[in-house]
Amino acid sequence: MAGTATVATALGDGTAAALPAPAAPAAPGTPGTQAAAGDDRKAGLDRSLAVARALLVLDSDDRPLVPRYRTVLQKGLPARGKTRPKKVLVIGAGPAGLVTAWLLKRAGHRVTVLEANGNRAGGRVKTFRKGGHEHAEQPFADPRQYAEAGAMRLPGSHPLVMELIDQFGLKKRPFYYVDVDADGRPANRTWIHVNGIRVRRADYARSPRRVNRSFGVPEAHWDTPAAAILRAALDPVRDEFSVVGRDGKRVGKPLPEQLRGWARVVRRFGDWSMFRFLTEHAGLDERTIDLIGTLENLTSRLPLSFIHSFIGSSLISPDTPFYELEGGTAVLPDALLERVRAEVRFDRRVTRLQYHHPDRPAADPGHVGAKGPQVWVDTVSEGRGGPVVREQFTADAAVVTVPFSGLRHVQIEPALSYRKRRAISELHYDSATKVLLEFSRRWWEFDEADWKRELRAIDPGLYDAYRKGRAPADGSLLGAHPSVPGGHITPAQRTHYAAHRSISRDQPEAVDVVGGGSVSDNANRFMYHPSHPVPGSAGGVVLASYSWADDAARWDSLDDDARYPNALCGLQQVYGQRIEVFYTGAGRTQSWLRDPYAYGEASVLLPGQHTELLPDIPVAEGPLHFAGDHTSVKPAWIEGALESAVRAALEIHGA
Repeated sequence: MAGTATVATALGDGTAAALPAPAAPAAPGTPGTQAAAGDDRKAGLDRSLAVARALLVLDSDDRPLVPRYRTVLQKGLPARGKTRPKKVLVIGAGPAGLVTAWLLKRAGHRVTVLEANGNRAGGRVKTFRKGGHEHAEQPFADPRQYAEAGAMRLPGSHPLVMELIDQFGLKKRPFYYVDVDADGRPANRTWIHVNGIRVRRADYARSPRRVNRSFGVPEAHWDTPAAAILRAALDPVRDEFSVVGRDGKRVGKPLPEQLRGWARVVRRFGDWSMFRFLTEHAGLDERTIDLIGTLENLTSRLPLSFIHSFIGSSLISPDTPFYELEGGTAVLPDALLERVRAEVRFDRRVTRLQYHHPDRPAADPGHVGAKGPQVWVDTVSEGRGGPVVREQFTADAAVVTVPFSGLRHVQIEPALSYRKRRAISELHYDSATKVLLEFSRRWWEFDEADWKRELRAIDPGLYDAYRKGRAPADGSLLGAHPSVPGGHITPAQRTHYAAHRSISRDQPEAVDVVGGGSVSDNANRFMYHPSHPVPGSAGGVVLASYSWADDAARWDSLDDDARYPNALCGLQQVYGQRIEVFYTGAGRTQSWLRDPYAYGEASVLLPGQHTELLPDIPVAEGPLHFAGDHTSVKPAWIEGALESAVRAALEIHGA
């Protein structure tokens, strides 16, 4: 019990912690060893508290930083009297780099943004669309259509993102994570399609036995939906920092208790994977974990950090509203780019970075020093049909926002601290892949009467032919509806789609929903419908497959063009063969791990990395400052990038 008392006292509780830290190893009997063990425990507690503060966005005195950060976004950096403006390099033009540059420029600093991509800003905020600042080619048959390659939903609980949206006058509207009916009420009519069983989500919630038994779960879990099983496993941990109110909703404890509670959670489970937690702590068998993983999108994350998945599920409650931006999420970096366009140098990939650090002399210190620039950067262009250009830049300071997976390929002199280099080498980046398919009609919004009308426009007997499994499957009906524009479906596509056709010929009933999505155990895994129509267009773009980690790696092994017939086949397994008549032949796909600028979807930490690596990632080293969502406890969210941008701008500004 000594270890438990030590944790509780250090965290200021005065009582034993509800989630005790693992007992310390028995002392071998030497005072030096005992002292070292005590030092290790103290360091572990300090790092757990550091993670908890980052999670709650508190300063070192446990004061909330978000109100201050919002003020900076609204009014700019605080006045600094007659302090000399600095010359600053910002490396990377994602949300973190653009916001940092914008704030520093407003404060009078001389800023240059170096972006490796030659035609696009925004990082992992990327919209497939016609036009825009990247001048992309027309991605879909209908030039009005657009779809998200990256960030697509914005939680209303992220205050800095909401502040920028309001400040820039961008138009947001609900993103329906759960499908709704024509009146906007939750419908839960999308499909769960696993183990050869297809069932509406609402029907599964009422009667999960058939699906659950198909996984072989114990009888005790036959009649409990997967989400409820997972919630029961996680709720005792959530009790550390929140309580359930009379209305059944969770609310955070007073801030000091929240901080101590989160620190206990990090201390107790920081080294655990989600699989270890579900087996050892929650006591679930592997069949039940298979059920939860398949239906609740945990399969690909089971070997990764428990803390990562737990944070994601805890910071966004079931009542959190989600939004999307009209015109695509890229309108946000568009708005930021307009404010710093003159400062951005596209097609400039950083290859070498030297900086002045009095305690770490560089091998070749001639470029930087106390009397000259503090930072010296070498870049090279990608050529893009013209000559390859090398260009050098100098500055008083630099803000590095590129992912650490990309920074691994940049030469840095003098060497960064050991802990920073370790983070750059070891920080885990996950893969995520999307496959998007365009349809000339929004068939997911159809009822059966709509299907009868539209299929009879092709052939009077086609509706019944699909219903009875007698429609031809040779590719001849691909894009057969009169609304499908010509010129996008080639004979080769028809052959490929015929070869990939779904073996199952059964025809489920119409979905008849707006937004939301379905889940399957086939390669597509998760499928999402658009939440809103594009003005003037009768069609829409379906996110036919959204997958992560190992699931994404299966798609990444395919060439882009090979993904579309596979994605359509997976979609037909869930929704039926008849959707083929509306396919336009146009699609887009994004593999973030294969992206030459992103180097992965996001930092998704391994067990132990929150305490071992994360506290060192945002720490400045001499004139080098670090920003980006990977420096926050909200990787993959724009909010994490914005928190880091304001922090880095304040560091540079000296405030």
